[in-house]
Amino acid sequence: MKTKRQKLICDLIDRFEIETQEELVAKLQEAGCTVTQATVSRDIRQLRLTKIVGESGIQKYALPVQETPEQPPMAALRFRRVLQQGFVSAEVAGSLVVVRTMTGMAMAVAAALDSLKLEEIVGTIAGDDTIFLAVHSEESGRALKNKILALVE
Repeated sequence: MKTKRQKLICDLIDRFEIETQEELVAKLQEAGCTVTQATVSRDIRQLRLTKIVGESGIQKYALPVQETPEQPPMAALRFRRVLQQGFVSAEVAGSLVVVRTMTGMAMAVAAALDSLKLEEIVGTIAGDDTIFLAVHSEESGRALKNKILALVE
């Protein structure tokens, strides 16, 4: 039962922009699955669901990114979408690339950049609307900035 319910949750969050646990409970019940909010809360934790900005600009549940050497094409597209939605600007400052994001989006954009495993990035620190990307040199910083700009186009 739990496995089927969790698969259904994955299917639902893939098809719909579900913002809250209450919405998820309602969608599960519409699909014929009797469930409580407490159960859904446990499922969300076990599935390690995260929140990202959806197509309509609202926060929605999403599956976690798989940490594998070769990201599947769908994961790369999701990262790019997060970058496009949250990115404001990028500037090279010595061995740092400073990325500005929409307010509240820095953590999501930083996670997307980290997940892309760009070779220039040595480390990442994210705040609310600013990300510091440590790079080896100013030259690699310029290369990284160009890659990021290409991703957000």
